[in-house]
Amino acid sequence: MELTGKIALVTGSTSGIGRATARALAARGAHILVSGRDAERGAKTVAAILADGGQADFLPADLRDAESARDLARRAVETAGRIDILVNNAGIGAFGPTDAVTEQDFDATYAVNVKAPFFLVAALAPAMAERGEGAIVSLTTMVAGFGRPGMALYGSSKAAVSLLTKAWAAEFGPHGVRVNAVSPGPVRTEGTAPMGEALDQIASQAPAGRVADPSEIAEAIAYLVGNQAAFVQGVVLPVDGGRAAI
Repeated sequence: MELTGKIALVTGSTSGIGRATARALAARGAHILVSGRDAERGAKTVAAILADGGQADFLPADLRDAESARDLARRAVETAGRIDILVNNAGIGAFGPTDAVTEQDFDATYAVNVKAPFFLVAALAPAMAERGEGAIVSLTTMVAGFGRPGMALYGSSKAAVSLLTKAWAAEFGPHGVRVNAVSPGPVRTEGTAPMGEALDQIASQAPAGRVADPSEIAEAIAYLVGNQAAFVQGVVLPVDGGRAAI
């Protein structure tokens, strides 16, 4: 298995895309550090990985500021010795008209979606660069690339992640650390369940015409951290059923 011996920290991996990613990387041999706020869901994710013959530990984390990101990085290294793969999946979104967004909404969204991955990379990428290898994948969104009513806050926070991906590729790529991102379209998860038919309506605008399963996003992430993507750097990979193309 191509990721055997690798240590992967996946944030927000107790549900949805993060959980699917944790299981996909574990199936390829990586030792997974599952991270999230919900200890019960974290335990279930770890149990599922162990039941499949994989390796996993749970690290509780509420990524709300720089110190919480640094603390998670510190505990991850203490637990596993090093981090070879970082998946910045944890994220939140506040949707609605611009004039309805509160300062609390704004600060919380940027704290989780931008500040947390920034300081996780700051804490972990230098050691990867010193070893001469590593892989970082962050999650952005298709609405980081085009305007959509009600998506100004969420989309702009993820657009920052897209730019950070390119900046980090320029900074750490020459030292053997590959930095990329995945830009999902509509995905059916616990978090998007309240959207109901609206999710299907958004998905219908893409050539694929359907909502994605979390495992489909996870497979793209697994590709980017694997050896087959050795020459892929600074890419924001659309996994959106073709929506970005039309």
